[in-house]
Amino acid sequence: MDNLHQLVRRRPQLEAFEDAQLAPFGLHSKDSRGRAYPEDEPGYRTAFQRDRDRILHTTAFRRLEYKTQVFVNDEGDYYRTRLTHTLEVAQIGRTVARALGANEDLVEAICLSHDLGHPPFGHSGEATLARLMHDHNGFDHNKQSLRIITELENRYPDHPGLNLTWEVREGIVKHETEYDVSDAADYDPETRGHLEAQIANAADELAYTAHDLDDGLRAGLIQPAHLDGLELWEMLRLSIGWSSPALDELTRHRLIRRLIGIEVTDLLNATAERLEKSGVQSVPELQALDHNVIGFSDDLTLKNRQLKDFLFQNMYQHHRVVRMQTKAELFLEDLFKAYAANPRILPEEIQQIAQHRDFHRTVCDYIAGMTDRFALQEHAKLFDPNSRT
Repeated sequence: MDNLHQLVRRRPQLEAFEDAQLAPFGLHSKDSRGRAYPEDEPGYRTAFQRDRDRILHTTAFRRLEYKTQVFVNDEGDYYRTRLTHTLEVAQIGRTVARALGANEDLVEAICLSHDLGHPPFGHSGEATLARLMHDHNGFDHNKQSLRIITELENRYPDHPGLNLTWEVREGIVKHETEYDVSDAADYDPETRGHLEAQIANAADELAYTAHDLDDGLRAGLIQPAHLDGLELWEMLRLSIGWSSPALDELTRHRLIRRLIGIEVTDLLNATAERLEKSGVQSVPELQALDHNVIGFSDDLTLKNRQLKDFLFQNMYQHHRVVRMQTKAELFLEDLFKAYAANPRILPEEIQQIAQHRDFHRTVCDYIAGMTDRFALQEHAKLFDPNSRT
C-alpha cells in the first residue's frame, strides 16, 4: 500500500513540476492570489486544475452545446456551436501554452470559461440584450461570464459561484479580441492580461477566423472562387498544391488544417521575438509592458485582416445569416418585453430570485442563460396560440 501511495502524484509534486517546466513569465499555481472564499486545496490537483474542472461541470458550460456560433443550432448538425468553438479554442490554447512555457491548466480554464456568458443566437443576441438593458447597466458577455462564475452558478453551500482563483477571473475579465473589449475594473485595470490570458485571447481569435471560414465553405455561403486573390488563401492553395475550382470535403479539411498550422506557427515565432526583445523575466514585468507579447507577425496580421474583412462582407453579412440574426433579435426582444410587462409569466424560481435582485437584471440573466432551442420554445409558448404553455 505504501508503494501504491507513492505512485500518486500529490499537489506539491505537481507544483514542483510546474517550477521545472514553466517559463519565468508563466504563472505558477502555488503563487496564485487565491480565492475570494478560502478553501483547502485538493491533494492531487493544482488550484488551476480545480478551476478547470469546476468550469466543466457547470450548467452554463453544458448549455453552450445549443448556443449559436454563427449558424442557429437547427440549421444543421455539422456547424460549430458555442461549445465546439470553446473546445477548439482550448485545444489551440493548450498547444500555444505548452510551446511557450505558460501554465497550460490556467490557459485551458480561461478558454473553457471565456464564452459562458454568451446569450442565445450569438453576437446578435448579445447586441439585442445590450440594447434592451441600456438603461439598466447594459449587457456584455465578458461581464456575464464573470457574473456566472462568481454569482449565478449555485453549487456550494459556503459561497456563491464557483470561487475560482484570481488568475482565472482576471483572465476572463481581460478577455479581449477584435470584437470584444475588456473592462477590467477591480482586476488591476492598469496592467495587461497575464501571458495565459493573452494566449486565450489569441486562441479565440485564431479559432473563430479559421472555423468560420470552414463553416462558410461547408454551408455554401462562400464559394472557393470568391476567395481568389486573398493572400492567405493563395498561400494555402499553394502549400497543399491544390488548384481545382471544385472543393471537396477532404481538401477543405486540408486547407483549414494548414491555415491553423500557419497561424499557430507564426504566432509562436512572433511571440518569441517579442518576449526576447522585451527581456521580461517575471509575470509582473510582462503585465507591466505597454503592449501584448502574444500576437502575429506584421505580415500575417495584414493577411488575417484581409480574410476577416472578407468574412465580414461575405459571410456575416450574407442574407441567410442576417435573416437568422434578425429573427433572433425579434425573439429575444419579444421575450424580454413580455417578461418585463408581466413578471407572473416567469417561472416561479425566477420570480423568487427577482425579489432579492434587480428585476431587469434577473430577466436578463434568465434570457442570457437560455439555449437557442429553449428561447425558441419559450417564444412559441408565449406567442404561438397553437403551442402548449
